[in-house]
Parts: sequence; structure tokens; C-alpha cells
Amino acid sequence: MKWYCFKFYKNQIILSIITVFLVLLQSFLFPGYGLDTVSQDEGFSVVFNHNNLFTIQTDNGSLSAEERANIVARRLHNLANDNNLEIRDDKFDLDDRGNIVVILFNKKTLMTVTADDAVAADTSSKKLAEEYLKTIKKALKAYRIERRPFYWVIGVICTIISLVILLFILKIFDFIFPYINRRIETWRGTLIPSIRIKNLELLSAEKLTQTIKTIIKIIRLTLTFFILYIFLPIVLGFFPQTRQVGNLLFNYLFKAINSVFSGLVGYLPNIFVVAVIGYLTYYILQFLKFIFTEIEKGNLQFAGFYPEWAQPTYRLLTWLTVMLAAVFAFPYLPGFNSPAFKGVSAFVALLFTLGSTGVVSNTVSGFVLIYTRAFQVSDRVKIGDAIGDVLEKDLLVTRIRTIKNVVITIPNSVIINSNVINYSALKRDLKRPLILHTTITLGYDVPWRKVHQVLIAAAQSTHYILKTPIPFVLQTGLNDFYVSYEINAYTNESTKMAEIYSHLHQNIQDKCSQADIEILSPHYSAIRDGNHNTIPADYLPENYTAPGFRIDPMTKLFNNHSNGNHRQ
Repeated sequence: MKWYCFKFYKNQIILSIITVFLVLLQSFLFPGYGLDTVSQDEGFSVVFNHNNLFTIQTDNGSLSAEERANIVARRLHNLANDNNLEIRDDKFDLDDRGNIVVILFNKKTLMTVTADDAVAADTSSKKLAEEYLKTIKKALKAYRIERRPFYWVIGVICTIISLVILLFILKIFDFIFPYINRRIETWRGTLIPSIRIKNLELLSAEKLTQTIKTIIKIIRLTLTFFILYIFLPIVLGFFPQTRQVGNLLFNYLFKAINSVFSGLVGYLPNIFVVAVIGYLTYYILQFLKFIFTEIEKGNLQFAGFYPEWAQPTYRLLTWLTVMLAAVFAFPYLPGFNSPAFKGVSAFVALLFTLGSTGVVSNTVSGFVLIYTRAFQVSDRVKIGDAIGDVLEKDLLVTRIRTIKNVVITIPNSVIINSNVINYSALKRDLKRPLILHTTITLGYDVPWRKVHQVLIAAAQSTHYILKTPIPFVLQTGLNDFYVSYEINAYTNESTKMAEIYSHLHQNIQDKCSQADIEILSPHYSAIRDGNHNTIPADYLPENYTAPGFRIDPMTKLFNNHSNGNHRQ
């Protein structure tokens, strides 16, 4: 194999060699490791050469079952490591003594099989002894074979073959995963597009591609670790001194897999229940969406239920449905009753309680505004001191655009506590026009019938004022020095109120000037003699001149006073 390949995989090779060396060293330093008995649910196993030969379940006199199993294991270990004794079948024998059967090797006791052992195994003493003897012969012969020199040669050869296979698999990984990365790079922007919500880019194609490549890298590392983990116990199993360590590694892996699989199998009923809940929730939401979409379009109507209520009601029912589904599904989720889950739930509930007071208040106010139909989007409204058109109506806030193109965001809880004036509601719901009105004050010297005619004419000359119904005038006050006249006119263009009022005021000025009517402020006063008329010059006669002052001599006043005294 080429040097660069070895250099690339040298870390894995060094790790494997160090692990095998440490395990072999441990086995030579502690040759008796693993000879103790293993406790079972129904007795104690006799462990020999890292294998469980059989189980002893009953006591024998003063010896407990554990002590008997330990004694047999020690005897077999001493016999197997005594190189002066040859393991042959003719050296084994059974001595049937009635209540017990003794297993002998070279006329020395290896173990005894009692009547209680036979009862526990549900067989006869002799038959149970024969089974034990067969197992002991096979284990002792295998032990001697595995300790011969050629067995180490076979183990080394198998280790080399396993190492070659390992390097070959890692080499395949070195080809497959870069190829996958190159393919993913070519899919960027096509099969791997950017994730967007309308015009908002949540995740670009470059970042998404990098994330997928990172996941592929994690998969490669996981597979490499798993293969190395499998490789070690396989290699350790080639040598009898390290076989138990390999078996332990396999047992750890199998226990982990079995635990995950058992948990998954045990959780399958819960998964089925959660899946059913999710399935029903999905189709209930789809059904609700269909119903309320048809209501919004006007294809489905219910008495007293307005189309603009469709989407808010759908969102409310969606929340309630999802919350109800979560309540049903949570008990079937893993770890639902764990202290950690309960602690997190309590913490989230505390945060929601402390931080959501304003949110809940605005949300409830939003629903109240929706179902009371105080206003709709595009309506001209007045909320507090703000006048404008409704741009957006959410559950939390309402946004209006003023006539100066300023957007004002108002919390719904503030709107609930304010007066809302809607200039568009009657036109939308009852097809009735909006009445605009303005007031002027004129002196008592102007005939009121003439004033009515002038104001009505001014209103009828204004853009967006309806010809019918005819505008009308109300006299709203007879004050000390003037009369208040209120002109009322109908319009369907509530969003053009500012423009209409401006044109109306202009027309009132023009019409009053044409009719020789002076518009005086409430407390306007003038000395008429010698003062210029307040009507604009364009509306005055061409030969108009301001009158001069008329002054009477003081002597005339005195003469009149003297004549009066003389008569007296």
C-alpha cells in the first residue's frame, strides 16, 4: 500500500495497535481475570476461558451455589494450565454414588452433581452430569488448542486481513464522501435553493449547502468511529487472552443497540398515538381553512357572521386546535414525566406569566375590535388625536396612515380605552354617505335666507360633494354679536375629507364675496365710516371708494346745549 495512504490512516492504525497492546498487556499481567462466577437470575455460572459453561443453582451442604461454581471454575483453570497433564477422553469418568454423581479427571474430583441440581434442571442426576462432562471436555480441549503457537500465527494473519479490510473501507469513504460533497456543491442554487419567506431570506443557498456538507461530515465521522469500534473487538477476539475484552466491547454495543431498539419498540404505541393525533389535527385544520376561506370569499354565508371575521376566527380556532392536540400528545412524548421536563415546563410557564401581560391584553383587545367591527382595513378613522386610514389590523396593534403619510402604530389595548370615530362604516355597511360640516359666523345684519342660499351653492360647487341629497344649513347659535351657520353636505369619499374641506372653505369665501357678504370673526367690530370694506377688491364695484369720516363741530353741540338752557 502506498505511503500516503498509510500516512492518511496512521492515526487510526496507531490507535488500534495501542489498544491491542494495552489489552494484551493487561491479560498477561492478570491471567486470572474473568474466572470468577457470574451471578444469574437462576443461579451462578461457571466461567472458564471467558465463557459461561453452565449454571449451578443449588447449595451442597455447607457450600453455597456461588462457592460451588467458583470452586469448579478454579479447578478447571488449574487443570487447563497444568502442561504436565494431557487432556484425553479416557481420563474423564463419572462416579454414580446414588444421591450424587461425581465428575472425575485422572481420578480427581472436578465437581459433583447432586439430586437438588437435577431437580432444578428438571432431569436426572446422571444425565445432567453427562451434559456437564461433555461441556467440560469441549472447553478444556479448546483452551489447550488456543494456547498453541500456531493459533497465535492464525490470529496475527486474521488481524492483518481485518486491518486491510478496515483500510479498504476507509479508502472507500475517502472516495465516496468527497464525491458527495462535490455533487452537493453543484446542486447549490438549483436543487439546494435559498430558504425564503416572501422577500425575507432566512437561509442562503451557500449557508444551506455548507450545513448539508457539515451533516455529511458528521455522518462520515460517526461511521468511521462505528467501524473502528467493531474492528477492535473482532481483532481482540482472535486471541484467547483478549477475547473477553472483545466480548465486553461487543456486549456494550449490543446492549446500547438493544436498549435503543427496545425503547423504540416499546415506544411504538405512543408513536402511533402521536401520529394519529397529528394526522387528525392536520386534516381538521385543512377543513377549517376550507370553510373559513369560503366564508371570506362570500361563497358560504351564516346569519350574523361577517366575512371579515373569517381569517381571525380561523387563526383563533387554529391556536385552540393545536393547543388541544398538544395537550393530548404531550403525555405520549418521551420524558414527559421526567423532572427535567416538568422543570422546563414550569420555567416557561413562569416566563409567559410574567412577560405576557401586555401581550395578552393587546390580543384580547384585538379580538374585541375584530368582533365589534369597530373598523376595517382602508377605513378612515379617528383614534384619539390621530386621523388616518387603517393600513393593518393585527391582534396586537393597529397601524394607520395619516393624511400627512405618517404611519402611527397604536396598541389595541389603547384603542379599546379610546373613542374610535369611523368615517367609512355607514357607507360600507348601509350604503349611506358621510356628512361633512363646517361653521361660519355672520352678523345679524345679513339676511339668513341669503346666507342659506350662498352656503348651499358653495357646497354644491365643491368636488366630491353629492348633488343629492341636497346640502342643508343649520343655524347652531344666536350669539350676542353674530349668528352661527353650519353647512352640511354629503359625500362618498371619506378618504378625501381634507381636500373636500379645503375646497368647501374656498368656495364659501368666493360665494360670500360674490353675494356682498362679509365673513366676520365672532367678535369683529369696525367703525364703518372711513373704513374700507372687507370684501376682496375683485368683488367690489369698479367705482368703489372708501367713505370718508363725518365729523360734527363741537360748537354745534354747545349751541344746541345753550339753546336748551335759554328756553328754560
